[in-house]
Amino acid sequence: METISWSDFERIELRVGTIIFVDDFPEARKPAYKIKVDFGAEIGIKQSSAQITDLYSKDDLLNRQIVGVINFPAKQIGPVRSECLITGFYNEDGAVVLAIPERPIGNGAKLG
Repeated sequence: METISWSDFERIELRVGTIIFVDDFPEARKPAYKIKVDFGAEIGIKQSSAQITDLYSKDDLLNRQIVGVINFPAKQIGPVRSECLITGFYNEDGAVVLAIPERPIGNGAKLG
C-alpha cells in the first residue's frame, strides 16, 4: 500500500449527494444503472453509471444519499458520460456495498 500525504487526500473531492434518477443501463457490459446525483447548488447534478445492481434495486437507490468523487475527469461509458464516481466497497461475493453517510447531511458536504 502506497502512503499519501494529507495534501494528496485533500485534492480528492469526496462529496455527499442524493440520487435523483435511476434507470437500467442495458448497453453496459456488466449489469449497471444510469444514475443522476444532486450534489447541491454549488456543484449541481452529475450523472454516472454504477455496477450496483446485485444489492440495490432502482427503488432502493432513489432519494438515497451517497458519497461520490466529483473531481475525476469525465469518462465515456457507452452512451453515458460518467461525471462522478459513486463510492462503495466490494463484499466477499464481489457485490458493491455503497459508502453512505450515517445520518442525513446537506448535499455537497465534503468528506474531510
